[in-house]
Amino acid sequence: MKRMLWVYLIMSCCATFITPLFPLYSEHYQMNSLQITILFAVYAAILLPTLLVVGAKGSAWGLKRVLRSSIWISIASTLLFLGSFDSWMLYAARILEGIAYGSFTGTAAAFLIKQISPNKVSTAIKLSGATILIGFGLGPAIAGLILQYLHLQPLKVPFWFLLVMLITSLVILETLPKHEDSLMQKPAKTKISLGVPNSIRSHFWSFAALPIFTVFTIQGIALSLIPSFVRNVIHTSNLAFSGIIVLLLLGGGALAQFVPWPSHPVSRMRFGIFLLAIGSWGIVFSGLTANLFLVWASIFIQAIGGGWTFQVALRFASQLPKPEERPRVISAFYLCAYCGFIIPPIGVGVLTQFFSLNFSLIILNLFAALIVIYVLIYSVRFNRYYSKVTDEENQAKNEKTLSSKEAAASFETVPGTETSNQRTTLSYDEKNADFDFRKAIQEIKRGTLHPKASLEHGDRIMNDREFREVLRAVIKNGKIPEADEPMDD
Repeated sequence: MKRMLWVYLIMSCCATFITPLFPLYSEHYQMNSLQITILFAVYAAILLPTLLVVGAKGSAWGLKRVLRSSIWISIASTLLFLGSFDSWMLYAARILEGIAYGSFTGTAAAFLIKQISPNKVSTAIKLSGATILIGFGLGPAIAGLILQYLHLQPLKVPFWFLLVMLITSLVILETLPKHEDSLMQKPAKTKISLGVPNSIRSHFWSFAALPIFTVFTIQGIALSLIPSFVRNVIHTSNLAFSGIIVLLLLGGGALAQFVPWPSHPVSRMRFGIFLLAIGSWGIVFSGLTANLFLVWASIFIQAIGGGWTFQVALRFASQLPKPEERPRVISAFYLCAYCGFIIPPIGVGVLTQFFSLNFSLIILNLFAALIVIYVLIYSVRFNRYYSKVTDEENQAKNEKTLSSKEAAASFETVPGTETSNQRTTLSYDEKNADFDFRKAIQEIKRGTLHPKASLEHGDRIMNDREFREVLRAVIKNGKIPEADEPMDD
């Protein structure tokens, strides 16, 4: 799992690595704000359909093969950035990067699940979500540090570092087993769709998809404002500062996921999305007032809210569907997330044609606030549904515990009932769950069966309180207690 998480980290770094370079590209290639907006938007516009197609077809094509190809495409994109001499090459490189990360996201969750045992799936998905956030923040931070402190070919050197990182991820991927299904088991045709089952569709869209869409929208608004914060509020031209703030915002959200309170996922979602909205408005108003304290406080609050909302939304996206449906639902989850990333740059680009930047961001924040209000209201309905589902899962888990452990109990008949050397063996396993412990206990109490005191019983038998009491009574008194006879400890 650790090796696959490293691949997650590198590919997530690659997705946001170019962010600090946008101002330099604007100056070097004389690109206006609309062209820079298109440079960002073309990446997302290619990523989304790629994610949709690969999420549906990835298993049939081979998960590891798709992941390997995605890293190679990302390497090709990096080489194109390294060799760029005209603005069209930047657009081509961004298109390749959109294909690469869309392909990776469409198959990475399914491949990760195949690498681990079923009882570790929830932990792996939680760690993958935190790793993605850290990677998104780490990419701009690394690029910003290189630009600020290595004064050598600023449009080239950062990508040499990225190229080395991608090669290491490719090498690590090759050390992981395939775990592919045989060709005979693969479906001949797979319908290209979001893959969200009808049974959970309403709950998924309202309490997993909408929250993660809101997280990425609000985080995108913050990322749009960070360059102006650095220039007008913090009053510095340090290129590393923007990257560090992004790391604090996104990486802080990843760390917030390990805070244990509140433990109930629905309550955690409510707190998270509320804090996300509060932090977002704080960041917008800090840009209007140039208040440095409000900037840092808002980033801290938004990081916690974004981290919790991301964590719980991903948990529901993986928990609500059946295991065989989980990879495609998670792909749909990330599709909604990256749709949220498109809103801020495109929305700002359109709205600033009519309004000021700050007023445009206020309009986007109002849009996000409406979604937050809807999610909070819907949480009442979802909480009832989730409580019912959780109770059913716990009941099924308890029943499985009774029938999944292999156990065997041998009994010898009481002299006088049958021949004294005759034994009856009762056993059960996953395929034969007919053994009734309670019925056996009653037979022991009636004297029909005599448990051998020296017998090695299965774990479940020895854990049954009533059964242990019967055994203790037999050992202590040397006889079978009657059904209504009290048993002394």
